[in-house]
Amino acid sequence: MAGNEWINGYLEAILHSGASAIEDHKPPPAEKDSFNPTKYFVEEVVTGVDETDLHRTWIKVVATRNTRDRSSRLENMCWRIWHLARKKKQLEWEDVQRVAHRKLEREQGRKDVTDDMSEDLSEGEKGDIIEPVKPDSSRKRLDRNFSNVEVWSESNKEKKLYIVLISLHGLVRGENMELGRDSDTGGQIKYVVELARALAKMPGVYRVDLFTRQVLSSEVDWSYSEPTEMLSTGPEDANLGESSGAYIVRIPFGTRDKYLRKELLWPHVPEFVDGALAHILNMSKALGDQIGGGQPVWPYVIHGHYADAGDSAALLSGALNVPMVLTGHSLGRNKLEQLLKQGRQSKEDINSTYRIMRRIEAEELSLDAAELVITSTKQEIEEQWGLYDGFDVKLERVLRARMRRGVNCHGRFMPRMAVIPPGMDFSNVVVQEDIAEGDGDIAALTNEASSPKAVPPIWTEVMRFLTNPHKPMILALSRPDPKKNITTLVKAFGECKPLRELANLTLIMGNRDDIDEMSGGNSSVLITVLKLIDKYDLYGQVAFPKHHKQSDVPEIYRLAGKTKGVFINPAFIEPFGLTLIEAAAHGLPMVATKNGGPVDIHQALHNGLLVDPHDQNAISDALLKLVSEKNLWHECRKNGLKNIHLFSWPEHCRTYLTRVAACRMRHPQWQTDTPADEHAAEYSLNDSLKDVMDMSLRLSIDGDKTSLDESLDMAASGDNEVQDQVKKLLSKMNKPEPGARDSDADRKLGDVPSKYPMLRKRRRLIVLAVDCYDSNGAPEKKMINMIKEISKAFKLDAQFARQSGFALSTAMPMSELAEFLKSGNIKLNDFDALICSSGSEVYYPGTYTEEGGKPCPDPDYATHIEYRWGSDGLKKTIWKLMNTTEGFKSSEPSGVVEHDLKSSNSHCLSYVIKDLSKARKVDDLRQKLRMRGLRCHLMYCRNSTRMQVVPLLASRSQALRYLFVRWRLNVANMCVVLGETGDTDHEEMISGTHKTLIMKDVVGKGSEELLRTPGSYLRDDIVPEDNPLIAYIKGGAAAREIFDTLRQLFKTAV
Repeated sequence: MAGNEWINGYLEAILHSGASAIEDHKPPPAEKDSFNPTKYFVEEVVTGVDETDLHRTWIKVVATRNTRDRSSRLENMCWRIWHLARKKKQLEWEDVQRVAHRKLEREQGRKDVTDDMSEDLSEGEKGDIIEPVKPDSSRKRLDRNFSNVEVWSESNKEKKLYIVLISLHGLVRGENMELGRDSDTGGQIKYVVELARALAKMPGVYRVDLFTRQVLSSEVDWSYSEPTEMLSTGPEDANLGESSGAYIVRIPFGTRDKYLRKELLWPHVPEFVDGALAHILNMSKALGDQIGGGQPVWPYVIHGHYADAGDSAALLSGALNVPMVLTGHSLGRNKLEQLLKQGRQSKEDINSTYRIMRRIEAEELSLDAAELVITSTKQEIEEQWGLYDGFDVKLERVLRARMRRGVNCHGRFMPRMAVIPPGMDFSNVVVQEDIAEGDGDIAALTNEASSPKAVPPIWTEVMRFLTNPHKPMILALSRPDPKKNITTLVKAFGECKPLRELANLTLIMGNRDDIDEMSGGNSSVLITVLKLIDKYDLYGQVAFPKHHKQSDVPEIYRLAGKTKGVFINPAFIEPFGLTLIEAAAHGLPMVATKNGGPVDIHQALHNGLLVDPHDQNAISDALLKLVSEKNLWHECRKNGLKNIHLFSWPEHCRTYLTRVAACRMRHPQWQTDTPADEHAAEYSLNDSLKDVMDMSLRLSIDGDKTSLDESLDMAASGDNEVQDQVKKLLSKMNKPEPGARDSDADRKLGDVPSKYPMLRKRRRLIVLAVDCYDSNGAPEKKMINMIKEISKAFKLDAQFARQSGFALSTAMPMSELAEFLKSGNIKLNDFDALICSSGSEVYYPGTYTEEGGKPCPDPDYATHIEYRWGSDGLKKTIWKLMNTTEGFKSSEPSGVVEHDLKSSNSHCLSYVIKDLSKARKVDDLRQKLRMRGLRCHLMYCRNSTRMQVVPLLASRSQALRYLFVRWRLNVANMCVVLGETGDTDHEEMISGTHKTLIMKDVVGKGSEELLRTPGSYLRDDIVPEDNPLIAYIKGGAAAREIFDTLRQLFKTAV
């Protein structure tokens, strides 16, 4: 270390003064043109390093007593700091580049939108496109937009709505919530449970289901394994049926015997969707029998909470064709930005730890599908959701204005954002009457003659710190996180003598046993607070109890209120500020940060002052003003108590239902009371034995459930009634002859047009979805052999043949598929269903036909997938993005794609890839379309020779869920046959409750290399590992081997 004494000296200073002194260290100004190495080291290296790491390393250094080792360790420490500083600067530079690139992309997207939409506007209107709006006009705009919407009231009590809420992660139960048990079981859990209870009490709401994960692990309490839990009944004065009220419904998905943190749930989301879909269909039918006149009562809205539930809600919304609402709670892009700014982890490391890219994609999909996004503050809309490709504040205002005027938006959509603050339960809040002058209750409490039982224990715990507890209490309640800015508050209090003379300071900083055992950031804050108390000699004036219970919090507010105190939240940024509402409910005026949610709270309550959290003097001045000016204190207290009802649960739910009612309502339009045709008179296994063998969490009205997939478990259990039902139905079924699928009767059923498809009678469905194409995108002949072998496998067991349907799922259009099957002497009527053009059309051969017997697509499915389909805007934008450089106009189109009219239809845009090397990846193209307000599902298919664009919630996997909803053929009773690779939607076909049979060495080359760009989410985030529902078989397997594998799969319990 010779020659580096300045480093040694500075490090010794760190040890002496503490790591927190780094921020306050200001070297004296050096003379001009002179180099000060200590100043350089401090400014360029040490100030950019996390103080906790520095301190821990120093502890290791001083533990070494040998002088040589000590010097060596000091040198290594300096090099380590230098390396960290360089890494941080590199990450910061990459972040700047990324932000600049994103800004350029967004500006280009707005320009393209302006060019496309300006054609429909007059010259005077063109100048108004994508113009910024003054901030102070936002509230007026909001009021105007909903001025003609009827507020939800008692007049809606005859509606009897069914509402579905989803919150997947964490441990959810109605009583004794284990809040804080882990990072997944926090405020969101309390919020969704209280929201479900509050909604169930609203007029017009019949039932609320809160979906979450069923956990069967011994690690957690048994209550989390219960399939249902009643939270509350409906309104007391309403005459409602047996199914009314609020319920927690737990759906099993993922590893059954483990409690999984939220980052590990992503591959299992489709499994949850299928289980939830089964419950909703069963409940809709049951509610239909009770209150719907025999017609299913579909969910009024499906509301996802957090990214994982948003992803699930989007898929359920598409499967059921009902509106979706989203609440983000915390957002992935915002978290990614914060972690990158810290400079301690690369984007790859962050993604590996938090699965952040999968979370962000789920949030983007949620924005695509949501009719309404609920936020707590305006700041969340502009500064957090504004980071997403799928939401642009300026573009949303333009599209909303055009829709009001009836001007064409060219297929562009933006979700509506609504600020609805979280509700609170004020039923247990006891507010004392106007407090008289003098010490009053506090004096009585400090009297030795007072009864100890009259004093809450937490009051005694707080007052033992204070020399004079009669003085007004300045109360701060938060965890000791650096972002909460508690140290600045202590400095402001310590340096303002008038404030110290007038008031005490109480800091409720979570619970602690040993500061050394706390996390680095929290312990650093606490140590700094203790040093500041000592520095300003604040003993007897500052209380900082080590422990408190959740039930103590109201008593702490009440104590502050009795002293005519003030509540303060000095956080640098506060997303919402629930503690401010709690304090106002107890009659406490507030001083709060001007950054984030407190601004909205102050506009509603008018019960305090807002300050710049970085301005120490502003904090002390605001506190002194409220404490010293009694008239102002009483006015703020009165305003807070008068307006606090705006944050109650009834008010929240009233606003919530009003905003939801303003959405575009949609639900399945087909008739469900389908009359019996010439063949439907026979009992269908799927219909008649539904109560016995239906998959899913079969939740009856009283909460009982059957097994998930073992169809005849109940019949085998000795239930006489069920056995009699089974015997009666089986006796009505004609025993099929060997080779039943080729019998004359079945041939007749298949060839003669029927009013309803045979799917209604099938117990299970085999779906062939192998993407086997040559280099030109033409189907290979081996597909013919696969179809024939699977068909032979059916015939090996007569009962299996009668109960099983056969479907084909492909990217080919119907015309090309028919020609291909004809070349192999395969009839269309051999299939129960055909899913064509990447899930944009569904056919039922022999059922829906035009004149001459030509198959006709299911019109109900076409209506089902219409949501947010804008083919006109997509055609123009896709051509521009794919045939120009980086989406900018060029004089010479590069000709990457060409529109394939033959393969296109009303809900599918098909393109031939002419230059594969220049084709954009799916996630890159999807990002650019989202920035332009266009919502769709795009994929590369047919050996990367085609690109197809279908509606947002249409896909081959979603088509299977549609068959479940439409014909009650449960997804869990389906088996999808795939290759090892395929089109870019191949991954979507693997996950879920259906069985998957993967045929090896069949597909030579797929299109999956065009799916993701580097840095995107991974395949492991989509496809679960070690899934018992997946089986493998060699390509070219004989019928017997295929049959044995299928039979084994269908015996597999979910």
